[in-house]
Amino acid sequence: MSADLAPVIAAGTRWLLTAFPPAAGAFSRALAEAQARQAVALAAALRYPTPLDAQLLHLLGPGGSTRLDWLTGADHGADAGADWRTWVDETVVSWAACLLAAPALSVDAHRLVDRGQAGELTRLTRPGDHEHDAAPLLRHPDLLEPVAALHRELLLDLLDNENAALR
Repeated sequence: MSADLAPVIAAGTRWLLTAFPPAAGAFSRALAEAQARQAVALAAALRYPTPLDAQLLHLLGPGGSTRLDWLTGADHGADAGADWRTWVDETVVSWAACLLAAPALSVDAHRLVDRGQAGELTRLTRPGDHEHDAAPLLRHPDLLEPVAALHRELLLDLLDNENAALR
């Protein structure tokens, strides 16, 4: 993964954890953060596969969280104007929601990305009871649906086209 994607990954992870909070406790928070970070990192690697893509992202900006916040009905109070929200990439978060809701889709996506680019994704691709217990909202397909539906077709087209090229 390009270091240039770090702000987008951090912001996307934070947004997911704010919108779909983990279960109580430090262990649950850490497991939920690991899952969200893995999903966002994989989605970012798919969305911005080359260093040039990452440079263009920095030049043009990711877009921010406004539409996602509206869609989920989020009320962030004092946090609403936080600078980190400008680094949220709607497409990356939508793809991450798709990957969190469907571990099999995560496996397909991980096959397409250079292993060094997205890193180890076991908590995302093979979630166990601990992962589900730690992040029941973050793993709930019905709750993720409004966000996942935003850009799911684009992700599925990308995966389908790339899988066809590998055959």
